[in-house]
Amino acid sequence: MEQVAEELKEFKLEKIDMPKDETELSLFKDERESLKVKADTLIAFLSPTRAVMSQKSPAPLTRRDLRLREKILQLYNRDRPTPFPWSWSVETKFEVEK
Repeated sequence: MEQVAEELKEFKLEKIDMPKDETELSLFKDERESLKVKADTLIAFLSPTRAVMSQKSPAPLTRRDLRLREKILQLYNRDRPTPFPWSWSVETKFEVEK
């Protein structure tokens, strides 16, 4: 996640730490670190395995929002929410600020 934070340092970053315990039995206990990244209207929640982009309220994406979106799509270049071939993600249509 440090590498991702370095790639996105031009945007507002907030580290989100989840509690963990050395005695717990979890395969993903070392992958709980995540980031919240904000551009102008676009917000992204990033973890080591997935990225979720959203807006608090519908608005045209700004150029800065589009830069964040492009960088996230480069870093997380998957087109499915799972590794299985029968599922895929569909991006909601959006407007771009003129």
